[in-house]
Amino acid sequence: MRELIFELNYQSGWNPVADTLVEYSDATIRSLSCHVTSDNLWRVDHILGSPDALNAVETAYKTSDYFPDCLVTEDCEATSETQVLDRTEESLVIYCVWERSDICTSVPHLALEHFGEGLLFETRQEENRHVWRIILPGNEPIGSFADALRAEIDDIGGMELLRLTDHKPGAGGSATQASDDLSTEQRQALHAAVAHGYYETPRQIELTDLANELSIPQSTLSYRLQRAEAHLATNFVAADSSLDSLSTNQ
Repeated sequence: MRELIFELNYQSGWNPVADTLVEYSDATIRSLSCHVTSDNLWRVDHILGSPDALNAVETAYKTSDYFPDCLVTEDCEATSETQVLDRTEESLVIYCVWERSDICTSVPHLALEHFGEGLLFETRQEENRHVWRIILPGNEPIGSFADALRAEIDDIGGMELLRLTDHKPGAGGSATQASDDLSTEQRQALHAAVAHGYYETPRQIELTDLANELSIPQSTLSYRLQRAEAHLATNFVAADSSLDSLSTNQ
């Protein structure tokens, strides 16, 4: 398995979302989900910023000639849909889906063509910077993908490779290894909490009722869950090659 992280920089006037983020430098966009097939691309993005920034970003997403991640410099005649899933004063969640035309291409589609299926994508956007993190299931060389991506973005911006890491099976930092360190009681408490919807929104069961289901005191259940959550969170942060930390180091 390999981890590839690279950055795209858009020139002014090409990408409406990037232009909006330059204007509202306090706003950031992070992908919550991104999936690709040979014909389609759909993603869910989480935007943080001021109310004015959120309004401007939403408008940019819904601009008729803009499609998420499309690298074509002219209208590619793709079919797209954009929908707001959630909105607060300082955050916005947007769902986008588009169906490719014959001339459409994008970062996920190029990755699919060069690396095959089973890819995981994470992105972060701030100002004109769009940082991509792709998890590759194998150890495929990245040279041809990087060359193809540079050729596509040459007229609209630039690309910089930031990190390429090989991850061997059994290396530290996996969720399985982190959970293996939990006690039997903590694992049972987590399994029961998930199964009964304790972590759902809205919550499907309260702590008191969950404790009754397990026939243990509420204080005992609360302690087990807190210790398990703290352990998993600590291991996740320690192992995560996050785009946030990478961004702050640029």
